[in-house]
Amino acid sequence: MTAHSQTPRMPFPHLTAAPDGLIAAVMLAFLATAGLFYVNIMAAIVDGLVSGLGLSDEQAGQIGSANIYGAAIGALAAVFLVKRWPWRRMAWICLVILIAVDIASIWIASFEVLLPVRLAHGVVGGVLTGTAFAVIARTANPDRTFGMLLFVQFGLGGLAVMVLPPLAPVFGTQALFIALALFSAATLVMLPFLAEYPPRETDKQANSRIDWPPLALTYVAIFLFQAANMGLLAYIIRLGIDYGLDRSYVSTALGLATWVALAGPLLVMVCGLRFGRFWLLGASMLLTFAGTALFHFSGHPAAYMIANCGTGITWGFVIAYLFGMTAEFDAAGRASAFAGFISKMGLASGPMIAGAILGGGAGFGMLVNIAILGLFLSLVFMLWPARRLDEARGQARGQDLETGSTDRA
Repeated sequence: MTAHSQTPRMPFPHLTAAPDGLIAAVMLAFLATAGLFYVNIMAAIVDGLVSGLGLSDEQAGQIGSANIYGAAIGALAAVFLVKRWPWRRMAWICLVILIAVDIASIWIASFEVLLPVRLAHGVVGGVLTGTAFAVIARTANPDRTFGMLLFVQFGLGGLAVMVLPPLAPVFGTQALFIALALFSAATLVMLPFLAEYPPRETDKQANSRIDWPPLALTYVAIFLFQAANMGLLAYIIRLGIDYGLDRSYVSTALGLATWVALAGPLLVMVCGLRFGRFWLLGASMLLTFAGTALFHFSGHPAAYMIANCGTGITWGFVIAYLFGMTAEFDAAGRASAFAGFISKMGLASGPMIAGAILGGGAGFGMLVNIAILGLFLSLVFMLWPARRLDEARGQARGQDLETGSTDRA
């Protein structure tokens, strides 16, 4: 029996979407988002746990962090599991478990029980996301599919943070967990219509040389950048309400900001590397500082809106370049895979640290200042690796020009 005949057959071969078509890209984006959709509505979840379940700010942050820490563990596990298990079977199992855990979470009111339950949910979600990323990498045009992934995450995430926060005080956390379960259920319905996506033959570069010093600094920059941003974002609803804003306005502002943030990855596609990473990252981080500092004036509705929109755009812009830098330091792709783990660790640590700050009696003003400090340290760590890559790229272009001149001679 051949290896191909052992591959599970598609449930509906005549209804399968074209493997590299737009419909398949949308369904793969849902598959990659389902395991981590709670990250896109983290602010709504944290607010719902406080206003709907009566948990403290610190406890709500710990639950949010546990969910993402679990995702980091699951993402690492997926690297090994996807080689041994058929991806479709693994996706089915993960989605069913996610739906069951989200539904079970509706009736859990105890912090001591909800914490490990959401940690387990995160592990399964991380496995699903890692599996989906592996499948996306097998498409003919993964860049377009990853772009679709961003649109799904920002678009649906923006809608969710507009709709869900007003429901939390009325229905408790039920609305939040039901929304997560429905998203997984919708993805489960799409799964049978995806093609097989068998593994591709990869370039055997396992022994490629890694430039460790700048790569390590880039990892630190990613961790600090994600932690600072997510630490503030997890409590951004609480911050707006604390400054006297109406809950409905806060939800609308966050939803619109999430949609506006789509400009970040779009700008990356437009700018590319024509201006060099050093200057682009430096300028965008200065805008990030200004946008984050503007949260100190959140008592003014316009300031709160502008701060959310500005930091949303720069978040998507900067993190795209940081991930691109990790790929430059390791041609085999191992560095980028591990960067995903580092990113999730930062996303998980941010709410944990922010919850401890608020739980210790400090106000939201101090939380904003700590976020600015974290972003500044991230800038310090990212600039030298960015400059080094710009110089290497300039040297490579110079050599290409010299070679071209010689050839013409």
